[in-house]
Parts: sequence; structure tokens; C-alpha cells
Amino acid sequence: MPNSEKISAVGEITEHFSSSSAAVITEYRGLTVKQITDLRRALGRDTTYAVVKNTLTKRAAADAGIPLDESLLTGPTAIAFVKGDAVEAAKGLRDFAKAHPLLVIKGGVLDGKPLSADEVKQIADLESREVLLAKLAGALKALPTRAAGLFQAPLSQMARLAKALEEKKPAGDAPVAEAATEAPAEADAPASDEASETPAEPAE
Repeated sequence: MPNSEKISAVGEITEHFSSSSAAVITEYRGLTVKQITDLRRALGRDTTYAVVKNTLTKRAAADAGIPLDESLLTGPTAIAFVKGDAVEAAKGLRDFAKAHPLLVIKGGVLDGKPLSADEVKQIADLESREVLLAKLAGALKALPTRAAGLFQAPLSQMARLAKALEEKKPAGDAPVAEAATEAPAEADAPASDEASETPAEPAE
């Protein structure tokens, strides 16, 4: 690959990392072109499933400031860049992997934090962001000033708060109120309606 093409490819992957709230790294060895196309369709327009070169992905992750475990970048690699609901994307990957064992979920990142393969599967077992928001909204009616920040909180924190709501005793609202004060005010990474696909290339 000419140097100019490598620079362009690194820039494209860097943009995917920067504009995604989550990225799930997979190995697709043995999957057919049709199966990969079916997976892309199943993940929807808010997730870009891109076949990438490992060496270029390492550079792109560094350029984007993503704490990516380089040991995940071995063999034929494809990354699901998630710009929508990370739970729905994780569910889609998990379900596809069950039906097609050749798809291996290796790990990734969520809200700038590294994820193991097991953690990706745990996210797939969560309720969707919309359901978590509805639960939090119902529980935080008495805390309107804090609720605004929670609606923009990272998915991992919302899931933790929802779990606290389910486990709290009828008279024990204190844990929820305490957790609510920890919610950051920053919004998630902006979503993109555009999805591009990187042509399949052998891993370096």
C-alpha cells in the first residue's frame, strides 16, 4: 500500500475512533463476504463494521488517544465502531457470534475505557439506553437538578445506577442519591448518521 494510502487509511480509522462511543474488536477469519454483509446489516446504520489492517489501527488508536490493547490486534481484524446504542450493538455482535462461531469478539473500548471480551458480553445483557433512562427518570423525579446530568452520563454509569435502583430497599433512597452526584455532565460522543465500510484487506 503506497504511503499516501496508508496515511488516508489511518486518518479514516482515527476518525471512526474519535466519533464513536464504543468500538468492539473482532476476528472474522473464515466468514464469507455474504456473512460479513449480513452482520453489517444486522448492526444497523449507527454501527460501522470495518475490516482493518492491524498496524494501521495501532497508529490510528494512538492518534485518537484510545487506550487500545495491542494484543487484540492479531489475525484478520474487523472493528464495530458504535455511534448509536452500545448495548444494541453488543447484542447484535453476540447474537451473530452465537449463530456464526467463526466471529470472535476479542474486546474493545467503551466511553474511553478498555473492555474485555467478557465485558462486551455483559454489556449485551444490559437493557437498552432508552430503558435505563426511563428507569432513572422515574426514580429521580425528586432530584431534577441531578437528572439532567445523568441523562448524558456514560452507558456504564447509567447501568450501575439502574442496578442500584433495583437493589435498594424501599426506604433506602440514599445510595441512589449519592450515586447521582457522581454523574458527569459531559455528553456522549456525537452520533453520526454516516456509515462507511473499509474494503476487506489481509491483516499485517
